[in-house]
Amino acid sequence: MVQELVIAIVAAVAACALYTAAAAKVVKQYERGVVLRLGRLRNDVRGPGFTMVLPGVERLRKVNMQIVTMPVPAQDGITRDNVTVRVDAVIYFKVVDAASAVIQVEDYRFAVSQMAQTSLRSIIGKSDLDDLLSNREKLNQGLELMIDSPAVGWGVQIDRVEIKDVSLPETMKRSMARQAEADRERRARVINADAELQASKKLAEAAKEMSSQPAALQLRLLQTVVAVAAEKNSTLVLPFPVELLRFLERAQQPVQQQQLGQQQPVPQEPVQEPAQQQSVQQQAAEPPQAVRAQQSTQQLHAQAPRPAPRPRPGPARRPAPAPSQQTAAAPAPMPAPPAAAPVRPSRPSAKPLAKH
Repeated sequence: MVQELVIAIVAAVAACALYTAAAAKVVKQYERGVVLRLGRLRNDVRGPGFTMVLPGVERLRKVNMQIVTMPVPAQDGITRDNVTVRVDAVIYFKVVDAASAVIQVEDYRFAVSQMAQTSLRSIIGKSDLDDLLSNREKLNQGLELMIDSPAVGWGVQIDRVEIKDVSLPETMKRSMARQAEADRERRARVINADAELQASKKLAEAAKEMSSQPAALQLRLLQTVVAVAAEKNSTLVLPFPVELLRFLERAQQPVQQQQLGQQQPVPQEPVQEPAQQQSVQQQAAEPPQAVRAQQSTQQLHAQAPRPAPRPRPGPARRPAPAPSQQTAAAPAPMPAPPAAAPVRPSRPSAKPLAKH
C-alpha cells in the first residue's frame, strides 16, 4: 500500500515537471511572443523573459524585432531612354507590430522581398540612365515609398532602400567612355584656348614694352640662347631672322636722323697728290688729237693761194684743192676693213669650155 502511494506521488511529480517544462517559454530581449489559444489570437503580446503557456491549448510564436538586411536580387529592365540595364539593391526593414506580422501575412520576409523586386522593376522603367547613375538618392526615396505603402498593413516598417549596382552592356560602356573622353577633350581645349588668350595678351604687353627699347629684344634672344644652351650635350644653331634686322634698322633710323640734324659737316674737296695735280694740268693744257688735226688743216687752207675763178655762163664752182695740199693738210684716215662682196650663185653656161 505504501509502495503504491509512493509510486503515485512520483508519477504526479513527474507529470507536473513535464507539464511545467512544456508550458515554460523564454522570450529573448529582441523578440516578442504572440500567443494563439486554440487558434485564436490573444490580445496580450508576451514580452521578453520567462512566460507560461498551456501546453496543447496555447501556442507561442516568436517574432524577431531586429532590423533585417535583405538583398534584392538583380533585376533586368529597360529604362525610359531604351537602355537595357541590370540593377540590384538592398532593403532594410523591421517589424513594429508582431501580431500583424503573424496574422496579416503568411511570411512577411518573402512578401517584402517580392514587393522590393517588383518596385525595383517599376523604378527602372520610369527612370533614365543618367538618373540611375547619378541621381540615386531620388530613386531610393521613391523605391522606399513604393515598398512601404503595402508593408504598413503587415506590421513592417521600411527603414531604407539602396540601389547597389547598375550593370550596363559592353557597347553602352564603350559609348559612355567615348562620350566622357570627348567631354574631357572639349574641356581641355577650352582651357588651352583660354590660356593662349591670356598668354597672347601678356605677350602683346611685353611687345609694347620691347618696342620702346629695341635692345630688349636682343637681350631676350640672348636669354633664350642661355636657357637652351644650359645642357652642354647638344649643338645650338641660332637663326637670325631678317625681320629682326629690319626692325633694328627702322629703330635706328630716327636716331641717325637726329644725329645728322645735330651735326651738319661742311663738304670738303678731296685732297689730291702733287703728281695727280700735274697730270691733270697737262691734260687740261694739251688739246686732244682731233682738235690739233683740225687746227693744222685750217692753217694750211689759210696759207695756200686760191686760183682766180674763170667766167662761165653757168654757176660758178669752187675749184677742188690740190691733191698734194689735201694730202698734206688732212690726216690720213684709218683704212676701213674691206667689206665682203656678196657671193652670187654661178649660172651654168650654155657653151662648153674650151679645152687647153
